[in-house]
Amino acid sequence: MEYCFYGMKNLFANLTFQVVTAIIFGALIGFLFPGFAPTAKLISGAFINLINMLIAPIIFLTIVLGIANMGDMKKVGRVGGKALLYFEFVTTFALLIGVLVAHLIEPGNGFQSKIPTDASKIAVYQKAAAEMKWGEFITHIVPHNIIEAFAQGDILQILFFAILFGYGLNKMAGEGSSVLRGLDKLSKVFFNIMKVVMKLAPLGAFGGMAFTLGTYGVSALLPMAKLMACVYVTMILFIFVVLNVICRIYKFSLWQYLKFIRQEILIVLGTSSSESVLPSMMQKMEQFGCAKPVVGLVIPTGYSFNLDGTTIYLSMSVIFLAQVFHIDLSLAQQLTIIGILMVTSKGAAGVTGSGFIVLSSTLAAIKVIPVEGIAILLGVDRFMSEARAITNMIGNGIATIVIAKSEKEFDEAKYLKAIE
Repeated sequence: MEYCFYGMKNLFANLTFQVVTAIIFGALIGFLFPGFAPTAKLISGAFINLINMLIAPIIFLTIVLGIANMGDMKKVGRVGGKALLYFEFVTTFALLIGVLVAHLIEPGNGFQSKIPTDASKIAVYQKAAAEMKWGEFITHIVPHNIIEAFAQGDILQILFFAILFGYGLNKMAGEGSSVLRGLDKLSKVFFNIMKVVMKLAPLGAFGGMAFTLGTYGVSALLPMAKLMACVYVTMILFIFVVLNVICRIYKFSLWQYLKFIRQEILIVLGTSSSESVLPSMMQKMEQFGCAKPVVGLVIPTGYSFNLDGTTIYLSMSVIFLAQVFHIDLSLAQQLTIIGILMVTSKGAAGVTGSGFIVLSSTLAAIKVIPVEGIAILLGVDRFMSEARAITNMIGNGIATIVIAKSEKEFDEAKYLKAIE
C-alpha cells in the first residue's frame, strides 16, 4: 500500500504526466466552454512570455562561453558552415517531400470551402508580404543597436553579436578569465530560473490547447481534414524515415532521442510554439552529449534556417491552393516555386505571423495562384502549427547531434547516461 502511494506521488510529480493531463483538460475545457478561450490565451501567453524572457540571455551566454572556451576560432567557422550546409540540404529534402506528397494525394481536388473568410486579415498578410524584402532580411542580421536587439528578442541579431563577443573574449586568453567566470556563474543563474519556469509548463500547455479548441472548434477541421491529414502524415514520414536515416548514419537512436525530449515535445504540442522550449532544448542537447559551443551555434541558428516542418507546410499549401483553383502547374513553374520557397522559408521565424506572410510573399512572387487563397487556410492553420513546431524542434536537435558528431564534439558517456 505504501509502495503504491509513493508510486502515485511520483507519477503526479512527473512533468510529462502533468503536461499530458493539462493538454487533455485544456482540450475538454476549450471544446465544452469556448467562452473560456480569451482567458486561456492569457494563461498560455504568460507562460510563453516567461520563456521569451530567458531566451535572449541564455542564447547569448551559451554562445559566448562556448566560443571563448573553444580555443581555435577556425573551428567556430567550420561548425557554422557545416550547420548551414546541413540546414540547406535537409530543408530542401523536406520541400521536395511536401510537393511530392501533395501531388500524390491531391488534397485540394474537389475541395469546397465552408470556412468563413476574414478580408481584413487577408489584407494584413498581403501588406506584410508586399513589404517583405529578403535582401533586407539578410542585412537585418547585423544589429544597429544591441540593446534593442535584446529588448525585442531578435535571435539572429543576438547570435551575431554573441559570436563577435565570444571572439573578442577568446582573443584575451588568460586576461579574460575573470569575465569568463562571471559569465559562467550568470549562465547558471538563468538556467536555475528556467527550471522554475518549466514547472509552469502544464499551465502553458493547458491554456494553449483550451484557446485553440475554444476559438476554432472541431467543426473548422472538417472541410480541411484531407489537407491536415496530408500535412501530419508527411511530417511523421519525414521524422521517422528521413531523420531516422540520418540518425542511423550518425549512429544514434531516434527513439531514444525522442524519449529524452518527450517533455519538450508535449509542451510544444500544447503551446504550438517551438520557442517555448528553446532554452530547455539547449540544456537537453548538452545533457545528451553535444558540446556547449556546438549547441550554442546550431540550435539558435536552426530556429531561422532549419525549419523542416514549416518548409513541408509551405510547399504543401502552395500545391493545395493550385489544386483548389484548378491551376495546372508546369514542371518549370513547380521548380520555380521550389526555388522561391528555398529562400522565403528561411525567413519564416523572423517575422510575426510568419507562416502566412511567407506564403503570401511566395504566391505574390510566382503570380500564378491568387494570393486571396490563403483565406482558405486561416481557420485551420492553428491546428497544423503544432505539427510544424514539433517537426522544427526535433529537426534542430538532430542537426545539433549530427554537427557535434562530425566535429568529434559528442560525449558518448553522456549519451549513454541520457538514454538509460
